[in-house]
Amino acid sequence: MPTTVVAESDKNRSPDPKTPICLLYGYQEHKRIPQKTEDSGTTGPDNTSQIFPNSFLMMGIPGLEHLHVWIGIPFCSMYVVAVVGNVTILAVVRAERSLHEPMFLFLCMLSITDLVLSTSTLPRMLCLFWLGAHGIAFDVCLAQMFFIHSFTAMESGFFLAMAIDCYMTICDTLHHALILTHGHIAKMGAAVILQGVGFFSPHPILLKHLPYCRTRIIAHTYCEFIAVVKLACVDTGATKHYSLSVDSVIGSCDGFFIAFSYVLILRTVFHLLSQKASHKALDTCGSHVCVIVVFYSTAVFTFLTHPFGHNVAPHIHVFIANMGLTVPPFLNPIVYGGRTRKIRDQVLSFLRMKVA
Repeated sequence: MPTTVVAESDKNRSPDPKTPICLLYGYQEHKRIPQKTEDSGTTGPDNTSQIFPNSFLMMGIPGLEHLHVWIGIPFCSMYVVAVVGNVTILAVVRAERSLHEPMFLFLCMLSITDLVLSTSTLPRMLCLFWLGAHGIAFDVCLAQMFFIHSFTAMESGFFLAMAIDCYMTICDTLHHALILTHGHIAKMGAAVILQGVGFFSPHPILLKHLPYCRTRIIAHTYCEFIAVVKLACVDTGATKHYSLSVDSVIGSCDGFFIAFSYVLILRTVFHLLSQKASHKALDTCGSHVCVIVVFYSTAVFTFLTHPFGHNVAPHIHVFIANMGLTVPPFLNPIVYGGRTRKIRDQVLSFLRMKVA
């Protein structure tokens, strides 16, 4: 049987300092399942060996590794604002019974979604940027993937629910209280949650049993589904098509009905007799539309980059994907909370009591 001879000088040779840290450290042994050969009946590693990793290594933003420390500063700032802002909204709405209205209840659902989405991504990303923590356990990677994809779908669903509430408030005021009761609001929230969990629960299940024999380095800052699927050494066409189909159906349906709702809202606003009321409604709708545009523009760019963006630089793709998970949770409490008079008044009243 031929053997491989390793020179002593090669064993003691120090690694190239230019080699990325994710290629040098953090590897764990793979679990190999030996396959029986047809000729001898004995087991041995061949080309069909299935390899199941204990961990993956995340590269970060490809090509910008030397800027990770500086890139982490704005991401950390946005995460702090997102946490403080969304927790404040939840505390204010919970404490003030007059805010137990459809708009604020949907806003609380959106705030919870933002907290889960940002917390499942940003702390791990900052550890990578600042501490060089490239390794992530396989099961943790799958859990992060599920939270990111399912709660992104939930955020889209809650944007639609808030658009429906806004439409009912402006265009069908008489039936608003009759249709959007607390019971109906709870059912709408449950439907959004079930949609996110139901459609994206198969993601980690599908990836759990795939063999990964190419590399364990994920060219991303978090465990994104397609980025992990690309590491598998079997045909994953059906798996990719399922994920892209679910993303496209949910995103396009929610986006269409949101756009349709705001078109009807704007048509009604332009026919208001009071110019002051018209300007106020336009200002509110404009702020909401800006947040929705940021959310969907980054999501659509990330989605289209996988099948069509072969000429898009990897660092641009990863950076915009990170912005899509960071900016909406950062903007939502500012736009929906800070610009809402009732919430703003409650926060200012609380601060005055603390100062006094």
